Amino acid sequence: MSDKKTLKVKLVKSPIGCKQSHRDTVRGLGLRRMNSVSELEDTPAVRGMINKIAYLVQVL
Repeated sequence: MSDKKTLKVKLVKSPIGCKQSHRDTVRGLGLRRMNSVSELEDTPAVRGMINKIAYLVQVL
């Protein structure tokens, strides 16, 4: 049984008015509307996406 680490990410600020690339990153993480939560595998790519939009999300 493999133990895959996961991260829960919650969208806490609206991406309206942000750069298009930041809005695309929010969608890429599977976040749709405010307070939506997405559970993602902990990989360097996902961590980079989270760091890019750290001012919009909260890691649970």
